[in-house]
Amino acid sequence: MRPLIEFCIKNLADGAQKALEQLERDPNIDVLEYGCLGYCGKCSLSLFALVEGEVITGETATELVDNIYIFLEENMLI
Repeated sequence: MRPLIEFCIKNLADGAQKALEQLERDPNIDVLEYGCLGYCGKCSLSLFALVEGEVITGETATELVDNIYIFLEENMLI
């Protein structure tokens, strides 16, 4: 089973789109986008994604992707 990464559509519009596009190219993970994930406070402050239910943030799309991969490796999900 591949790890699941979820994005909020508003956060994508705020800059996380590049992270989503990069992660979608990885065949070892599943990426989904939703209208809202219910993390409006986080969404307004930084780029974020839910990785297996855990909030992962980044100041830039590149940092977000890096932090997601760090989380996945530390938790042996990939």
